[in-house]
Amino acid sequence: MPRKNFRPRRNINIHPSAVVSPEAELAAGVEIGPYTVIGADVKIGSNVSIGASVHIDGWTRIGADNRIYNGCSIGLPPQHLDYDGEKTHVFIGDGNCFREFVTVHRGTVDGGGETRIGNGNYFKSYSHIAHDCILSNNITLGNCTNLSGHVVIENDATLESIVGVHQFVHIGELARVNTHSKVVKDIPPYIEASGHPAQVVGVNFSDLRKKKVDESLKQEIVKAYKILYDSGLSTEKALIKMDQVLKTSEEIEHFIRFIRSSTRGICR
Repeated sequence: MPRKNFRPRRNINIHPSAVVSPEAELAAGVEIGPYTVIGADVKIGSNVSIGASVHIDGWTRIGADNRIYNGCSIGLPPQHLDYDGEKTHVFIGDGNCFREFVTVHRGTVDGGGETRIGNGNYFKSYSHIAHDCILSNNITLGNCTNLSGHVVIENDATLESIVGVHQFVHIGELARVNTHSKVVKDIPPYIEASGHPAQVVGVNFSDLRKKKVDESLKQEIVKAYKILYDSGLSTEKALIKMDQVLKTSEEIEHFIRFIRSSTRGICR
């Protein structure tokens, strides 16, 4: 006799030892390894590979073509003392890679109710993404890098291994944080930071080259950096000068807007 709420699953490979709720929604091409547990409110897109001893629970939505390696934990309750079982979410886009023992917690009511991850990200072993974090696309988190709650990371940022990021920190597009750094302030786009606590060490030329950023734009980013960090001007006066002397572009406008909107203050 069929189980209650049983729905036939075609083109899906589930190891016999896995525990998958019959209410979970799995698209075609999903593979689930041994001893993995999938909760009732989970929805998983097509061609997702899930390794052994993974636990995915809560109101979690996972897009297509993701790879989730052994021992990952996704969508479990946040490590937040005020959380009391409310319906909050994890949303994950397409084409991400979660290496061994990555943890992703769902959001909190006070924090907006969702933890959100975009597309094409690479999360190395033992990295942690806490409640209410918002991660964009093509981000790399190194081994044992940990994000506290409410962290925002923009496209193409790289955080190397053993980096700790304070809650509510904002890390800009194409920024880089070097190994074993403690980040307590916002890091503007295109900037490289390092240290404990992290301090700015220069423009992130290595990743600008990898992204094949136009040479003229790189020159404007260098000018912006020198005005902000080398001129001796206050942040407010540096912003005024950047408005006056820099060539207008989407990237430069984003750099200026990022600094203006910072609530924690920027890394120096």
